[in-house]
Amino acid sequence: MSRLLSFTALLCILALAAPLLNAEDKESKDGFQALFNGKTLEGWSGNEKFWSVNDGTITGQTTADNPTKGNTFLIWKDQVGDFELRLKFKIVGGNSGIQYRSSDKGNHVVHGYQADIDSGDQYIGILYEEGRRGILAERGNKVEISEGGEKKIVGKTEDSAAILKDIKKEDWNEYVVIAKGNHLIQIINGHTTVDVMDGEKAKSASSGILALQLHAGPPMKVQFKDIELKKLK
Repeated sequence: MSRLLSFTALLCILALAAPLLNAEDKESKDGFQALFNGKTLEGWSGNEKFWSVNDGTITGQTTADNPTKGNTFLIWKDQVGDFELRLKFKIVGGNSGIQYRSSDKGNHVVHGYQADIDSGDQYIGILYEEGRRGILAERGNKVEISEGGEKKIVGKTEDSAAILKDIKKEDWNEYVVIAKGNHLIQIINGHTTVDVMDGEKAKSASSGILALQLHAGPPMKVQFKDIELKKLK
C-alpha cells in the first residue's frame, strides 16, 4: 500500500512539474535571457536618485526638484556583441533611448549607438550615436555608412508617418534591436524604423554595453519592462 501511494505521489509531482519543464525548454530553445526580474535592479547600475523599480517596471524619472544636469544612464552588467534585444517602453515627456554596443565613460555616462525614444515625433526610432557621430539614420531610412564615414540613404524601410501612427503615446510600445556584424536594425511595434550598414571601421562598434537613457531637460518619466536578450552566432 505504501509503495502504491509513493508511486501515485511521484506521478502527481511529475504532472505538476511538466508545464514548468516545458516552459524552461521553450526559453532555452528561443535563446532569450531575461535581463530584468521585475522586482529589483539586480544586474543594473545607475544613479539611485533617478532609477528605481515601480509597478514591476524599471523607472527613470526626473522632476523639477530632482533634475539631472546631464544625460544619465542605467547600465547592464554584461557586454554584448551580436544580439537581438526585445523590450517594452513607455515615456511621458522628454527623451530617452536604448544604448547598445556602447562604452561606459564613468559617472553613469555612456557613449555609443542609441535606439532613440522620445515623447514627440522627432527622434523616436532613429539611430543616434551618443557622444560621437550624432544622427546616423533618420526614421524610415535604409542607410549605408562608408569606410570613410559618408552616410548614404539607399532605400526606405517604411513610411515615417505610418510608423508614427502606430506608436502609442504615454502607453506601452515594443522595441526590438538587432545587431549582427555591422548590420543594425531597429523595430517599433513591428515597424522597421531604421536599417543601417555601418562600414566606418574606425568608428563603428562590434561589441559593448547595453544601457537605458534618462535625458537632461524638463521633468520626464520613462519605464521599461519585459527586457530580453538573445546572443546571435
